[in-house]
Amino acid sequence: MTQSSREVGVVVRRRAVDNPWVDHVWAPVMLLEQVPETAPWSTLASEDGTTLYYAGSANIDLFSAETANYRDNLMDGEPRVWVALRQQGGGAELELTKVTADPTEGEALFESGTEVIGTVPMPPEIAAWIAAFVDAFHVERVFQKRKRDRANLDRRRGPDRA
Repeated sequence: MTQSSREVGVVVRRRAVDNPWVDHVWAPVMLLEQVPETAPWSTLASEDGTTLYYAGSANIDLFSAETANYRDNLMDGEPRVWVALRQQGGGAELELTKVTADPTEGEALFESGTEVIGTVPMPPEIAAWIAAFVDAFHVERVFQKRKRDRANLDRRRGPDRA
């Protein structure tokens, strides 16, 4: 399987909320096409209860078997990138765990229920890189409907089999 990777930077937002159970919420805000020399979890801006952090860098991995998913994401009109962050042992900081351009994988990340998951707009340079990968490795697969096995049609089903 052909694979390509690209390192990107991730910016997240911590926003204060008026809620009896939590005092703030986290959300990914943007992807940086180039990884800055800034240390992870450096404060980028802060005002009115909202703070932007550079969360660190992560790789976007592309696989030739998933090119149809990348193509669908690019053709959506507003291509997105999914970002997953996990709370570290009760601390204030989060751990950047995954960045993906695959919508199927991105939606599966939401199933954990314990991570901070969000989408951010895909930068044009990243979209061009993914489009080039799709152009180079996509193979259209024709759907083939399976035919029933005629030998099994006469077999009785259910609890009253004899």
